[in-house]
Amino acid sequence: MRQRLGQHFLTSPHILDRIAAAACGEHTGTVVEIGPGKGALTEYLLKRADRVLAIEIDPEMIGVLAARFPAEPKLTILQGDALDQDFQPWQPNVICGNLPYYAATAILVRAVRTGVRTIGLIQKEVADRITAKPGSREYGFLTCDIALFADARLLFNVKPGAFRPPPQVDSAVIALEPNTRAATLGIPVEPFQKFLSECFQHKRKTLRNNLSGAYPREDLADLPLASKRAEQCSLEDLAALFRALTIGKE
Repeated sequence: MRQRLGQHFLTSPHILDRIAAAACGEHTGTVVEIGPGKGALTEYLLKRADRVLAIEIDPEMIGVLAARFPAEPKLTILQGDALDQDFQPWQPNVICGNLPYYAATAILVRAVRTGVRTIGLIQKEVADRITAKPGSREYGFLTCDIALFADARLLFNVKPGAFRPPPQVDSAVIALEPNTRAATLGIPVEPFQKFLSECFQHKRKTLRNNLSGAYPREDLADLPLASKRAEQCSLEDLAALFRALTIGKE
């Protein structure tokens, strides 16, 4: 894939096999692979899955994939942008891919909302933000937004030498396991996401300062949690603050 699309081809057999194993285990049903490129990971996924749907945005790579896997009955190649696709009709067991850096965050945010287990190879900096814990420098809106729908784990790191051409940064493989947190928190998801965005608007400011433009100062003054910074609070803490500021106040 051309560099304008932000792709670095993963070539390490060891890493490719580890990703396929993380995605499929010994065997799985349907895998949606995002950004197959030249098909290196696709080959390993086909060994462990009943069916692979490979979504590729670059038309030049469609021909490469078709030539590499001629008449492969388990493989369906679809040209298009993963951000425009509806994965549900395929009933995937897992979504997987070596995701282009420029679109990785948007793809993962979309993937977790499908309720499907997701394994992604992404820039390590983004992986650290997604898997961060409260109180850490990396913890922020993206951490909480993903956590509403999935439990995130960093599986292993990948050095630049595993790619051709090598990127300028380290990468990491993460697993996103669907959860029911968005439902169990008992709050409307879209308004809460907007609230989270306001909470993390200025990370060095307290919640009281960040939220003062959206909620009455007297309401915020009565809530001890509002004296903390958002990065010090768990998702459950922030949900409790959201309920305190909104329930019965519409």
